[in-house]
Amino acid sequence: MTAAPLATGRPPGGGGPGGRVARKSAGDIAQLDEHPVPLPRITALFRPYRFRLALVVALIVITSLISLASPFLVKHLIDDAIPHQNVALLLTLVGAMLAITVLTQVLGVLQTWITTLIGQRVMHDLRTRLFAHLQRMPLSFFTRTRSGEVQSRVTNDINAMQSVVTDSATSIASNVTTAVGTATAMAFLSWRLSLLSLLVLPPAIYLTRRVALQRKKIQSRAQRTLADMQTQIEESLSINGVVLAKTLGSGPALSQRFEGSSGTLTELEVQSQLAGRWRMGTMAIVFAAIPAMIYLAAGLPATSGGMTIGTLVAFVALQSQLFRPLMGVLNVGAQVVTSMALFSRIFEYLDLPVDIDEPAEPADLDTSTARGELRFDHVTVTYDDADRSALDDITLAVPAGATVAIVGATGSGKSTLASLISRLQDPTSGAVSIDGHDLRTLPLQTIADLVGVVSQESYLLHASVADNLRYAVPDASDEQIIRAARAAQVHDLISSLPDGCDTVVGTRGYRFSGGEKQRIALARTILRDPKILVLDEATSALDNTTERAVQRALDNARIGRTTLTIAHRLSTVRDAELIVVLDQGRIVEQGSHEQLLLRGGRYAALWDAQLTASAA
Repeated sequence: MTAAPLATGRPPGGGGPGGRVARKSAGDIAQLDEHPVPLPRITALFRPYRFRLALVVALIVITSLISLASPFLVKHLIDDAIPHQNVALLLTLVGAMLAITVLTQVLGVLQTWITTLIGQRVMHDLRTRLFAHLQRMPLSFFTRTRSGEVQSRVTNDINAMQSVVTDSATSIASNVTTAVGTATAMAFLSWRLSLLSLLVLPPAIYLTRRVALQRKKIQSRAQRTLADMQTQIEESLSINGVVLAKTLGSGPALSQRFEGSSGTLTELEVQSQLAGRWRMGTMAIVFAAIPAMIYLAAGLPATSGGMTIGTLVAFVALQSQLFRPLMGVLNVGAQVVTSMALFSRIFEYLDLPVDIDEPAEPADLDTSTARGELRFDHVTVTYDDADRSALDDITLAVPAGATVAIVGATGSGKSTLASLISRLQDPTSGAVSIDGHDLRTLPLQTIADLVGVVSQESYLLHASVADNLRYAVPDASDEQIIRAARAAQVHDLISSLPDGCDTVVGTRGYRFSGGEKQRIALARTILRDPKILVLDEATSALDNTTERAVQRALDNARIGRTTLTIAHRLSTVRDAELIVVLDQGRIVEQGSHEQLLLRGGRYAALWDAQLTASAA
């Protein structure tokens, strides 16, 4: 299965919310056809809890059988105890009825506790498996998939399955047991009246099935609309989204769009509740008419069969208990059918192949003694939708502790080269190695420990400064944090904050300037003490003054580390030991700053162009 269908962004062109939902509904139907959900896969979710489920089933059977005794007690009350004024029998029967009520309620509480615990743990297992699996997805998955769609599957879709996961299995067992026991008891009392009561089953099953199919389509559309709303909320109410909306004056348009999605969701929820309501109302009338027909049949000499009043009352009580579990079974079936699209969406994500995974036989590389020697050996990276390779036969050796700069025009392959070092992607051919070990043979945690990355976009969590730094090393001491902050030349800034390291940075670090965020991100990387430091356009978005401050921090960070600097501004890399020039994915020049200028090639042209732009 390819991952292409997961690109669920809004299609181009016009169309209101209704049109978009219609397209999404069609996508859900196609998804269910392409990604069916086998029942054994769903039952496998409950396998770790099979003994508890067996206990629940036993409790259900016991409760159902005990409950069936009540109508027979009523029969003896009416036919024997009350007419004959048998006080001892009356007290025994009444006491038995009360005891049955107390016992069934106690067993019901115990059953509810166990089933809820099982259901919640099943959802916990499914939710955490999905989250962990998504963590292993390549960056390409997240670039083509809306974040709101991902969040919807992790939260909304699994929460929507709660009633099915928690209640369905036990509800089926309870209703089937009750229905079979009740039907048996009814047949024991009067087989003629039992046949009359069962006449309504075929139309009830048919109508309930029709309602289930209706609700299935509506539920699929509602989940898609909810995912769209969640994306709108995330994009529009984040700090960057709010600033963008205010500066562009797009607030009214965003509100109108959200109103349309909310209105569509409201309409779908109403449709879901009313789906088949007239059909079910008709069945309710039929069910209500059945007792009247039973009384009529019991009153006619030809059909009564000498039935006593107590037997009639007991039979009517049993009959009223029969249709409730039968309809319960049918309704559970409707819930399961409605939820199949949700299971399909969850399992579709779980079935996505992991392109970059742990090696089957990991190499043994001690991070504490690693030197940090980096090598690219005939590396080529090709994307399916590109007309040329992003990198083409790159061979480069970076000695341990050396500082190498990668420069080139936009689109020359610099960032692709950087992503290979931290194994955010793998080369199409060739190999990238650290200390002679192919990255594909190293555990992912080892690579993360060896390679530190500071990129142009410094992502900070909405937490305190200390929490942001400890995101890299959760058990870091205060002394380690201070040393990292000093090395990144951000300690004075942190000390000047109202709450020091406990100051909350705001969403995406919005309370700090670009240079301040960059230095905090650098301190976070330094705290991990990686042997290899990758600086991917770390200062390209900063002004000259801020760039110099960050550059000093970067110079400190390079000491004792192998450093690969991806740069657009050539002034920041002129002191590098080796400068490698990329052009259309190939190495066209390499040497020192002075050597490349004297050569008068591609690097010299880029240098002259930047000098001219600065002078202007």
